[in-house]
Amino acid sequence: MSNRPTYANGKICYLEIPATDVAHSANFYSACFGWSIRADYGGNTTFDDSVNQVSGMWVTGVSPMTEPGITISIMVADAEATSNLIVSNGGRILKKMAMDRGEIIIHFQDPAGNFMGLYQGNELKE
Repeated sequence: MSNRPTYANGKICYLEIPATDVAHSANFYSACFGWSIRADYGGNTTFDDSVNQVSGMWVTGVSPMTEPGITISIMVADAEATSNLIVSNGGRILKKMAMDRGEIIIHFQDPAGNFMGLYQGNELKE
């Protein structure tokens, strides 16, 4: 697998995630999802996702996205194990849903209160 992201017009590639404590949020996403944490040229704490396709940074002074709207879901191989990591690292599980084709969707809040989702599809099952 290439270490470079796929570049294409229209690809979602960058997120700014509200944080009340940037270090805590960075540790949460690293521990729960394996995101790589780094500092950009301005000294901001930034991330690359586990497959190097989405990057972004945590921002302060912006209200967390606490209400459902557009849900950003993170793909995982094991939704139950990841749910346990979320809780043990300061997040909250809000809702678990099993879909007809075996997919699992779980809504959670990160330590800053951001509403996010987990998605476990059949693609990553062994």
